[in-house]
Amino acid sequence: MAGQLESVRGVEIDPDGTFKYILVRVQRAGGAEHRDIVRGTAAAEFHNHIFEKVNPEMEKLGFECKCLGGGKIDHNSKDKKIRVFGLSTGYGKADHAVTVEILKKVYQDYEITWSDDKK
Repeated sequence: MAGQLESVRGVEIDPDGTFKYILVRVQRAGGAEHRDIVRGTAAAEFHNHIFEKVNPEMEKLGFECKCLGGGKIDHNSKDKKIRVFGLSTGYGKADHAVTVEILKKVYQDYEITWSDDKK
């Protein structure tokens, strides 16, 4: 089961720009093992639009999802910098420190920071 959970990509975010993101806990239905993933896109007007896309994708794979919170990501691929900040009105603020650790696994050569700033 853990292998299948590990096959879920940890990060799916837009390659550039400032956009909304959510931190999602994914786990096998009824299982104890879980994995936290980051999803973000400028295509989402609201944080729940991201969850509404992720949840059915994960359900097809036999996983349950829970949104742990949200915020914004400022992704500058040219300068290799990512800034995590803000909050979701509907889901509350994600633990940005957790989000940064997940992002660092994918963007290893980036400078990644977070703050509780709203902008």
